[in-house]
Amino acid sequence: MASQWEVRFSNSRKLPYFYDSVTSTSIWELPPGITEEQARQLPGGHLLGHAAAPSGSAAPEKVRASHLLIKHRDSRRPSSWREPNITRTKEEAIATLKEHQRALGEHPSIDHFASLAHQFSDCSSARSGGDLGSFGRGQMQRPFEEAAFALPVGQLSGIVDTDSGVHLILRTA
Repeated sequence: MASQWEVRFSNSRKLPYFYDSVTSTSIWELPPGITEEQARQLPGGHLLGHAAAPSGSAAPEKVRASHLLIKHRDSRRPSSWREPNITRTKEEAIATLKEHQRALGEHPSIDHFASLAHQFSDCSSARSGGDLGSFGRGQMQRPFEEAAFALPVGQLSGIVDTDSGVHLILRTA
């Protein structure tokens, strides 16, 4: 269904991307089943001709981010420090993250994000408020890396789906 998609623009990458308003996920490629012509008709479709190389600045080699991970029964390792045997569905995990996303807003404070990550994240980084420290390309699962590098500092991602589970990512540096 084309109406769930919109085109947004990544200020850090200077490239347009596709945002799914139903699942709150972002992808760089043309969504499945949508032609280039249909994509140009989407909300924000005018941005598809807007891609430009960064003016005099290279993409960052490293970013720093925090995340809130919710695992589900189909995750690579469906257990965590909080729960030895995770049985929730992927849909339930996404619904939980959407609640946290609503509570945080688009530009949450680091303290608010850290508090939620500490309470609810299935990652051991929850002990440090979800802080993953700095990382470069090739160190994280690809969807996570792409989302983290695409975010402006201080912005919260949409829901990012990886083999580990579903994440909200806050770019901190």
